[in-house]
Amino acid sequence: MNEAFIYDHVRSPRGRGKQGGSLNSITPMNLTTQILAALRDRSKLDTSILDDVILGCVTPVGEQGANIARVAAINANYAESVPGKQINRFCASALEAVNSAASQVMTGLSRAVIGGGVECMSRVPMGSDGGAMAIDPQTSYHSYFAPQGIGADLIATLHGFSREDVDSYAVSSQKRAAHAWEQGYFSRSVIPILDHVGDVILDHDETVRSDASMESLGNLNPAFAVMGDQAGFDDVVIQKYPEVEAINHVHTAGNSSGIVDGASAVLIGSAEAGREMGLKPRARIRSFASVGSEPTIMLTGPAPASRKALKLAGMETTDIDLYELNEAFASVVLLYMKLLDIHHDKINVNGGAIAMGHPLGATGAIVLGTLLDEMERRDLSTGLVTLCIGAGMGTATIIERV
Repeated sequence: MNEAFIYDHVRSPRGRGKQGGSLNSITPMNLTTQILAALRDRSKLDTSILDDVILGCVTPVGEQGANIARVAAINANYAESVPGKQINRFCASALEAVNSAASQVMTGLSRAVIGGGVECMSRVPMGSDGGAMAIDPQTSYHSYFAPQGIGADLIATLHGFSREDVDSYAVSSQKRAAHAWEQGYFSRSVIPILDHVGDVILDHDETVRSDASMESLGNLNPAFAVMGDQAGFDDVVIQKYPEVEAINHVHTAGNSSGIVDGASAVLIGSAEAGREMGLKPRARIRSFASVGSEPTIMLTGPAPASRKALKLAGMETTDIDLYELNEAFASVVLLYMKLLDIHHDKINVNGGAIAMGHPLGATGAIVLGTLLDEMERRDLSTGLVTLCIGAGMGTATIIERV
C-alpha cells in the first residue's frame, strides 16, 4: 500500500455567520474558488496531476448545492480533467474528505487529491436541507433525538461538569486563540479573502474575544434550557437516561462553537506525485477511523474514534505529541480529556471553535492544518485530530511529520 503525504494546506479566515459578518457578501462558490486557487498558486501546482477534488459540505443546497467541489474547480480554472465530489459526514465532512483523498492515494488509484470543505452559514443556514433525523416523528422517536446542545448539557450532567468548568475551558480557548493570532501562528495558512474588486475583506478569524472572562461568560443565559423544557427535549433524553433526574443546562453561546463562514483545502499525494509536483511532504497520514456512537447525545464519538485510529497505527495515547479536538461544546473536550487522560497542555493549544467558530463542512480540514502547523512550530512528530459528529459518530486522523 502506498503512503499518503500532506504537501500543503490553506484555509480562509472564519467570518461571523450572520448578516453583517465580513464574509456574508461572499458566495460559497466564490469562497471555495479563492481557496482552491490559493492552494494551486502558492504550490505552483499543475492541476492536471490531480485525480480528484473532494469537499465536505453539511448543507449542500441552494448556493452550496450542485456538487460544489467540481464546479469550484472549474471556476478556479483547474484542468478540465479534474473531477470533483461533495461528501457529508456532518461536522467531520472536511476531515472525511481528507481521509477519502488519502484512501485513494494509498490504494494507488490516485496520485494526488485535494480534500477540504466549505460552509457559508450566514448564507445557507444550518438545517436548511431538512432531514428525517430531526423532523420525522417516527425517526426521531426511534433514536430519542434531541438537539446537540441538549446532548452537550447531558454530558455535563452525567460527568459532573459545572458551569464554572465549561466557562473556564471557554475562556482558555479564547485566550489561546487570541495569543496565537497575536503571535502569527496562523499566518502561514490563512488566505485573505477578497471582494469582487480585489480588496481584502477579511484576513483574520472574526469571532475571537481576547477580553473573554469568567465574569463576562457568567452573565450569559443557558442556550438550551428553554428548548429542553418547553419543547420537551429534556424529557426525551431522560427517557433514554432514566438515571438522570434533571438536565443541568450549562452551555451558552460563550462556551459553544460559533456559527461562521469558512473554507479549507489540503493537498494529499503519493511520494511519486510529490516528486512530479516538485514539493516536499510535510507529514504522512498514519491512520484514520470513523465510528458510530450513541445518537441521543451525539457527541461522544471522538474517544472511540481516536482509540480505533490509534489501534490501526499500532500506537497508544502517550505516543501522540499533540491533539486537536473540535470544540463543538466545552463539555465535549472535557470528556475527551477525562476519558483518554490527556492534559490540557497537549490539546487545542491555540484555541478552537469556541473562539474561532465552526464552519461545519470545512472545520475538519481546518483543524488538521492547525495541528500540522503547530507540530512544525514546536518540532513535534505525531498528532491526532478528531471531531464529534451529528447523529452520533466520530472521526479521527493521525499524522506524522516527515
